[in-house]
Amino acid sequence: MLNIHKLSIAFQGSYLFEDITFRLGIGDRVGLVGKNGAGKSTMLRIIAGEQEFDEGQLATDKEIRIGFLKQDIDFEKGRNVLQEAYLAFDEILKLEEQLANINTQLAERTDYESESYQQLLVDLNDVQHQYEVLGGYTYQGETERILQGLGFKRSEFEKQTDTFSGGWRMRIELAKILLQNNDILLLDEPTNHLDIESILWLEEFLRGYPGAVMLVSHDRMFLDQVTNRTIEISLGRIYDFPKPYSKYMVQRQELREQQLAAQKNQQKQIEQTEKLIEKFRAKASKASMAQSLIKKLDKIDRIEVDEDDNAVMSVQFPVSINPGKVIFTAEQISKSYGELDVLSNIDFQVERGAKIAFVGQNGQGKSTLAKILVGELDHQGDLKVGHNVQIGYFAQNQAEYLDGDKTVEETMIDAADEKTRPRVRDILGAFLFRGEEVDKYVRVLSGGERNRLALAKLLLQPLNVLIMDEPTNHLDMKSKNVLKEALRRFEGTLILVSHDRDFLQGLSTRVYEFKDRRIKEYLGDIDFFLEQRKVDSLREVEKRAQQKAAKPKQNGGGRATYEAQKRQKSIQNKLSKIESQIDKLEKEIAEIDVELAINYDETIAQPNFFDNYQAKKLKLEELMNQWEELSASLE
Repeated sequence: MLNIHKLSIAFQGSYLFEDITFRLGIGDRVGLVGKNGAGKSTMLRIIAGEQEFDEGQLATDKEIRIGFLKQDIDFEKGRNVLQEAYLAFDEILKLEEQLANINTQLAERTDYESESYQQLLVDLNDVQHQYEVLGGYTYQGETERILQGLGFKRSEFEKQTDTFSGGWRMRIELAKILLQNNDILLLDEPTNHLDIESILWLEEFLRGYPGAVMLVSHDRMFLDQVTNRTIEISLGRIYDFPKPYSKYMVQRQELREQQLAAQKNQQKQIEQTEKLIEKFRAKASKASMAQSLIKKLDKIDRIEVDEDDNAVMSVQFPVSINPGKVIFTAEQISKSYGELDVLSNIDFQVERGAKIAFVGQNGQGKSTLAKILVGELDHQGDLKVGHNVQIGYFAQNQAEYLDGDKTVEETMIDAADEKTRPRVRDILGAFLFRGEEVDKYVRVLSGGERNRLALAKLLLQPLNVLIMDEPTNHLDMKSKNVLKEALRRFEGTLILVSHDRDFLQGLSTRVYEFKDRRIKEYLGDIDFFLEQRKVDSLREVEKRAQQKAAKPKQNGGGRATYEAQKRQKSIQNKLSKIESQIDKLEKEIAEIDVELAINYDETIAQPNFFDNYQAKKLKLEELMNQWEELSASLE
């Protein structure tokens, strides 16, 4: 399908990558990984035909269609969602113009017997046939189906694209690419700005995609779910293994250990041979043998060990001063943009040391609430900020606020004060900006490098509360792991807005889900939240199964059908009963959790409190298992 042979590209005299060779075939799901600045996005642009290369060859089969989803999307204003999505059907839209033109001419002319009029009828028939073959009579319905699959409501189809957030605009662009029936999909960080539900949908779609996929992502779980092959760009060369990312990393490490062991054994043999050569050289009778050993040594193919680029950030967020017990108290917080209500009557409290994750679909108000907390947005309702609270805020589009005409060092110096200015070089070094790299202009930095610079700026200010909106966008795997460990060690209060399940694991003890202008609290980590949401979706499956079972049989009857219906009815009754018990127990446990949060000492002082509390949780788990078994038998 696509062949790359000895491909090389250089910038400012040094190779970004050199002599790279690989093939892309039908069914390949390739995860293209590597550090920020390694050349991943450049590789995608080369394959898409949007960037020239210096040396090598790139060959594709005839009439290969390539769809390219870029990191940054620009929409022209003046088009609604449907109009933008219809741009996927370039040929069909041109045929529509031809049909309209022909029909206009036919309506205006009266020379029905003329040769030119008859030719118009022939042209009309030809264009209509081509229009039908290309799907002209079905493309609008297909567009609506894909948009709804990506989470759009019919009521949103007529809205202008510039009224949507970045994540929703990404979905429109993704819909266009999916509608084009491309042979190869190139996706550059497709999960950036997408919520967890959208990522799950995209995973399912890509697993069933009939063509080839090459994607750049720093989301390990996404890569493991979608890919069957990993190509890593490292220090100008590639490592290509037919494994998803996690398995690839294990295999590559095993291979490197084998190379090290083989190299060590070879080195021992070389040293022994060199000793013999020195020994035989001293004797005239052994001179010929020494020469033979020298020739043998020269012919040895020296074992090389794959180099690793192990440079990583060094991050630590120190707490400035100890704040009061309560960080934020919010009562009846609401926010609207014109007629669009985003948040409605939100109540919550954040205490010192809390670790909170904001999750939910894009456009549901996560970033809006983060901006309200840091004082960037006006709002309705009452927000109280606690005593001695010093907030460090990383905005989702933080990198966009950087001035492209300034160097890395100038950006930091301008943001520093008298106390932190002497530490600028040290901080930049910790974020991998060393030597001449501090003199780079911001405009030439990759997306990940800009994010690293924005993170470095955070350390120039005192803070005891961190509010971070999608901090991992564009960061490579190693940088993400370093940032995650720094946040895990952070002793202050943390609020994270993120779609990255792997990054969120172990970082939060409470999850707020944003939906329908409200927030719902889950007293657990991201895994607990996903488990709860899975139960919700299973209940929807069960309801659909009930509706299906309730439909009358068209061609059935008799004893077997009666017994089957009787069995289904029995299971449905049991399910309804268990659901009532689950709902009751969940409410009781939630009430206890609230009591613990408000009055911990008095609550645990109750007789046999922990035994009763644990018994309720065990009973709830037992009921959940029963519910799943019954649901499976019903299906």
